[in-house]
Amino acid sequence: MNEVMDMDDVDEFLADVLPRQRQADLALLGGDSGPRKMLWSHKDPVTVLGAAKTVSGWLEVESLFDWLASNFSSGDLYELDVAAAGVSGDLGYVLGAEHSRASVGGEAPAAIELRVTLIFRREAGEWKEVHRHADPIPGIRSTHEQLGRFR
Repeated sequence: MNEVMDMDDVDEFLADVLPRQRQADLALLGGDSGPRKMLWSHKDPVTVLGAAKTVSGWLEVESLFDWLASNFSSGDLYELDVAAAGVSGDLGYVLGAEHSRASVGGEAPAAIELRVTLIFRREAGEWKEVHRHADPIPGIRSTHEQLGRFR
């Protein structure tokens, strides 16, 4: 049986998650992990297959976000170009390209360009992120330089 996705559901999902994602990532790029941790579910399973590290379980994910924030500063740009999105029941996803700029390890701010897959789970009526997969967009040298600065 093929089900047709209700675009109103997708539009509502994106209207809810994209502004919170932007706020959380701008804060993270400025050195504050708090909004990113609030965006995420604290209930396992949660996973990050990240450009810098891969972790599983809320305690490891929370620690990763604190570590990332300790490396970032002067974040002044975060945009997510959505290539695809969908909702099925209490699960939603976003595929796209993140374009951001921040300082890593005290160096001058530079571009970070990542391909991302974000998965959300609805918990008590609120969309919470439960999975992030990110890797560098091929051919963007500054992203690889930035990733090499993490300590």
